[in-house]
Amino acid sequence: MYDLIIHNARILDGDGGEFAGSVAVRDGRIVAVVPQGGEFDAGAREDIDAAGLALAPGFIDVHTHDDTNVIRQPQMLPKLSQGVTTVVVGNCGISASPVRLKGDPPDPMNLLGDAEHFAYPHFIDYRNAVDAAQPAVNVAALVGHTALRQNHMDQLDREATGAEIAAMRAELDDALANGALGLSTGLAYASAFSSSTDEVKQLAEVLDAHGGVYTTHLRTEFDGIIGALDEAFEIGRHARSPVVVSHLKCAGAGNWGRSREIIPHLEKAAKGHPVGCDCYPYSASSSTLDLKQVTDDFDILITWSTPHPEEAGRTLADIAAGWGVSLLDAARRLQPAGAVYHGMQESDVQHILSNPLTMVGSDGLPNDPLPHPRLWGAFPRVLGHYSRDVGLFPLAEAVRKMTGLSADRFGLTDRGRIRVGACADLVLFDPARIRDVASFSEPQQAADGIHGVWVNGVLSYREKTPTGVRAGRFLPRQTNVRTTFNSPSNSQQEH
Repeated sequence: MYDLIIHNARILDGDGGEFAGSVAVRDGRIVAVVPQGGEFDAGAREDIDAAGLALAPGFIDVHTHDDTNVIRQPQMLPKLSQGVTTVVVGNCGISASPVRLKGDPPDPMNLLGDAEHFAYPHFIDYRNAVDAAQPAVNVAALVGHTALRQNHMDQLDREATGAEIAAMRAELDDALANGALGLSTGLAYASAFSSSTDEVKQLAEVLDAHGGVYTTHLRTEFDGIIGALDEAFEIGRHARSPVVVSHLKCAGAGNWGRSREIIPHLEKAAKGHPVGCDCYPYSASSSTLDLKQVTDDFDILITWSTPHPEEAGRTLADIAAGWGVSLLDAARRLQPAGAVYHGMQESDVQHILSNPLTMVGSDGLPNDPLPHPRLWGAFPRVLGHYSRDVGLFPLAEAVRKMTGLSADRFGLTDRGRIRVGACADLVLFDPARIRDVASFSEPQQAADGIHGVWVNGVLSYREKTPTGVRAGRFLPRQTNVRTTFNSPSNSQQEH
């Protein structure tokens, strides 16, 4: 007797392939897959006819800032509702652990929560807390460079000393030994910008023995992006660690159109070293309000402000005009604050997103009072808007970018594919109806077209309603990522 059989589905296998067939699940794993017309040797406690629907592996959101939310808000509806069954936390150099704060969390660690939410001085504390909370989605975690810096440095606007680097290395080594995926950096932020390439290299060296991955929010995504990419590749080669460039983009009006230069640069690097990137499917970014990014070249929407919460939802230009001050003075007055920057060109987004080296990540900010719609809509937007409506790539390729490719990049060997033995993280959706509903004005809306989501074989979401059963768990790194980063199926797609 099986726990679940899903019959007559259009199966998107996570490797870029598709076929008509049926899937059987028992004890949280896929135990049988048969082509259309085949039969199983037993019945099931639940039997679903999926005629007209697509069945895919659960989506893996490789770029999230859900670090504390998976514990504080374990229902994880923004992600579960769009078919995400695994989140990778600890991106952009900021992580909830290992962290020992001396006061308020430094920017941009404040995106993850207030000081009280950083309750995990050691990585194992965080891992145990995730399992105790049993969130609705699985959680895999990177260790943030900025988190390590603030643990061991008295000020962040300088390079670390040899002794500080040694202490950070020891802490990173402990986290990797306890299942961390790798190291992330956010070198564009003031809290890490003063770190040298050599500082990061010395930290990244620790990844080699564990087979961990290096992910990076580049030192700049603006005019100097080629140099920033080269720095990332240099660090990865030095550490013998695969490199993931986070939310690759051409930021700022002066950079529009440069994806035609940047993508070949990425592809060239990937021929000599394991390199990839993630991308969110929108032409607007979101983060804390950064004075260096204040411009009148495009709209900047304020999403929150500590001293002026009443200004959330208005553009910086409107606020400045109302106050009778310059954009920069208004930004100073609003800080600390959050913002959405409409600073990318749609053609660049499409060019980056369509490249075979690119995974899908939401980069959603769950603690933002007016979040960017990517928090609720990123994955359905790729499937509905970009694959079906725009025709940027076939549906099976869209699914590969958010499942099998992602699992390989982060060493999650039993996720991301529909095959016998894999964990039964599954999404059943209507290819004709799936679409993102979340908008910039009303961002907290569940997607259309998601029929069911199973996490570790447990039905967790059906027809826009969570079942209330949470079956997620902490996922430690399962392998040396060098052995999976360029798997045969992905290499075939990429060359």
